[in-house]
Amino acid sequence: MMYEKDIFLLLVYFVPLMLSSCNTTEPSGEKPTLSLKLEDVSCTEAWIKLETTNLQFPTFIAIEQNDVTRDTINLTTSDTLIFINSLIPNTSYTFQVSSSEQEISSNKVITTTLDTTSHNFTFETFTFGGNAGSCVLYDVAIINENNIWAVGEINIADTSINGYTMYNSVHWDGNEWELHRIMFYTFCGQQHQNAYPASSIIAFSENDIWVGMQGSQIARLNDTIQTGTFCIPISVRKLWGIVNQNLYAVGVNGQIAYYNGSSWQRIESSTTTNIQDIWGADNLILCAVSNVASAGDRKILKIENNQVSDFFWNTGRRVQSIWYSSSNAIYACGGGVFCLKDGINWNEATEIPLYYTESIRGDELNNIMVVGDFGLMAHFNGASWKVYDNPTADIYYSCAVKENLVVAVGMKGNSGFIVVAKK
Repeated sequence: MMYEKDIFLLLVYFVPLMLSSCNTTEPSGEKPTLSLKLEDVSCTEAWIKLETTNLQFPTFIAIEQNDVTRDTINLTTSDTLIFINSLIPNTSYTFQVSSSEQEISSNKVITTTLDTTSHNFTFETFTFGGNAGSCVLYDVAIINENNIWAVGEINIADTSINGYTMYNSVHWDGNEWELHRIMFYTFCGQQHQNAYPASSIIAFSENDIWVGMQGSQIARLNDTIQTGTFCIPISVRKLWGIVNQNLYAVGVNGQIAYYNGSSWQRIESSTTTNIQDIWGADNLILCAVSNVASAGDRKILKIENNQVSDFFWNTGRRVQSIWYSSSNAIYACGGGVFCLKDGINWNEATEIPLYYTESIRGDELNNIMVVGDFGLMAHFNGASWKVYDNPTADIYYSCAVKENLVVAVGMKGNSGFIVVAKK
């Protein structure tokens, strides 16, 4: 695995906790204190916030795990985040820090690491089209196990004047998949519409679904009923947001747009490379930037107060997709699968074949799925990765994870392809 048996202090750009400057002055005369607070825990790691008052810096701090000194660090700031790894899943731990120089100890923090989840899935596959040209599905959203949407391009041969009908979405109602035509304008500002290929989808609820296309448009749905189509100032590759009044769209040539509930506005990204993905949690919003088959930037962007800056990415690889449930553990994929847990090292999951990976999603740190080229599908259970041989598409472009359910979409041959995996 990618873990090292050390403790790291997270850097200031990763978690904004180390805001206090180094203090080498004499203490104020008040009694110094050490205080611990658990920030996050996974199956094998813990993140603990250390706050101090009236300490003289630098000072050596002993970190105790289950009343045994695990390591000693040279503390130079009043607030910091301690990263502890190499823990055992589903195990209780007690942590405390102390300073023998200043004869003080912190409170004890008691936590239990997450248990691993099962790698055992049952798979069911579905194909769409293939008899009237190439078909593909680009994105998927799970509302619940009986309400799933996938979007892309599906042409079905029939007796119509064109010899086929264009669809751009399929919906699962718990019993069957139904093809749908979500309508977009042929040109913004004109009235003619058609079911042009859809590139992305986000579902805030069953009654609030947003679908984007690379023709700079978004459609809204209430359940299966389309309620509107509107033009936006960028060509959409991916949508992300927590609520529909705080929504981001990213796309080709470095384009980013923000929706505040009433209007869209462009955000300058300082790149002309395609933005492939966007994700946010813990007040941190990150974008994956790279061109799949051509030169361009290979980096991660951070959006803060609608201002864009570079985020730490030193692998030199292309980055296609990004996911995290908190800023303590950030997963990214593309030219490999990586995780940043200590603010210092992007560690690669070398258990996964080095095929290009298109999408990474999860719902907890012990339930993450990555999919990609040549039908690659791999699951992280909190402690290990498992790569699945079957079922396989030619390529998976996206996946979604919700508890014990995973849905991946892409293409196989000339058909749109969906695999539904259940634990």
